[in-house]
Amino acid sequence: MKALSWLYLALAYAFILLPVGVLVVFSFQDGRLPVPPFQGATLKWYGQVLADRDLTAALLNSAMVAVVSSAVALVLGFLAAHGLARVRLPGSVLMRGVLIAPMTVSYLIIALGLLNQFNQMGLRPSLWATGVGHVVINLPLCFAILYAAMGDHQKSAERAARDLGASEWRVLTLVSAPMLAAPMAAAFFLSVTFSWDEFIIAFLLTRFDVTLPVEIWSLLKSGLSPKTNAVGSLVFLVSVTAVLALELFVFRGKK
Repeated sequence: MKALSWLYLALAYAFILLPVGVLVVFSFQDGRLPVPPFQGATLKWYGQVLADRDLTAALLNSAMVAVVSSAVALVLGFLAAHGLARVRLPGSVLMRGVLIAPMTVSYLIIALGLLNQFNQMGLRPSLWATGVGHVVINLPLCFAILYAAMGDHQKSAERAARDLGASEWRVLTLVSAPMLAAPMAAAFFLSVTFSWDEFIIAFLLTRFDVTLPVEIWSLLKSGLSPKTNAVGSLVFLVSVTAVLALELFVFRGKK
């Protein structure tokens, strides 16, 4: 029975990681196509990626959009979660449902809705429009994580701070937020990861300044090459680094 459990675990990991492993291996292919047989190792494709100004600009655009939109989603999600967790309002259950609803909606529907709204407002597609779209999809995630993390012990600490004369702003910044440091870090890193990899919203809401997934799609239109594999490997490296940092510095510290 134990052997079957290990076999199942090995097959599950192979199913998940095998495509990524193939992507990484053939990013070192010393040939024009990332297909078998493997023709020797080289780093020239990574050199071309780092020397490509369009890819570098797209990389910086993705980083900027991911960090800024995640920070905005985190602040808005924290304020919404704190308000609905601490104050009983008529229809609070409906409000929570509305806040979480975008998690169940296709990114394509969200992108089309935002595109129509921006067109009516006379706003052109841009990185800022993409950032707004990423706030829309990450705000429900931040809200759900932080709302679930708020407990009675935090409520008691907040009440004690108010009794000692702290203003509501000081209660939020000096009591509530520090007590939720681990969930807030988790929500932020997950939002950054989702924003970093997001394609549909970025594709519809950008024109000239594009994010990295859109730039990768442009490269794929000309066919497969080890260069696209190298870009994908770098994206995977950034995502894995964010997840490992979250595990090492947030979850392990909480334990």
